[in-house]
Amino acid sequence: MEMVLERAAKLEAQATGNSSEDSKIQDGMRLGARFMREDDFNLRENLDKPKGERALLVKGALTVFMRNIQLPRDEDDISVIEKAMRGVLQLAESNDLVSRLGEAKTITEQYEQHKKQIHSQLEEQFTQQIAMAQQQGQGGVAGLAPENHPKFAEEWQKITVQLQEQYGESLQKHKVFIERTIANF
Repeated sequence: MEMVLERAAKLEAQATGNSSEDSKIQDGMRLGARFMREDDFNLRENLDKPKGERALLVKGALTVFMRNIQLPRDEDDISVIEKAMRGVLQLAESNDLVSRLGEAKTITEQYEQHKKQIHSQLEEQFTQQIAMAQQQGQGGVAGLAPENHPKFAEEWQKITVQLQEQYGESLQKHKVFIERTIANF
């Protein structure tokens, strides 16, 4: 019976320890979110804690920043991504991190540019198809905007999925490197 009670006490102590760690990670996530929301928030000052506590806060903040470093859905997302990257540099600054974040930023910018270019080409292709249909006397598509063509959305969806896979894989490799680098600081 004593052994069972000892074991229960040990498990409770471990659970309490994990709860404290989880709490610090949550605090770090709140710090990361606050950094993302507030322009004048000093993250480094808020991370000035003893090493063990700081590591947990950094882990939480990094979680928030990594969630915000993603392929942009539109141009507005670029500023959020850049802010998250600045947040990562607040956690730990090294030449490797600066380089990898620069490469990750380039990937997001190229993705957005490539997406616009392909969208434009697809619009042009459908504009030509509509014009040819009109010349052939198919009046059903007269005056139809390319984006409203029944096949446009289908084609655009296929292309976007391919782009997201291609660029997303590359971005993910950089994010893994960044997370590992920060974990080793």
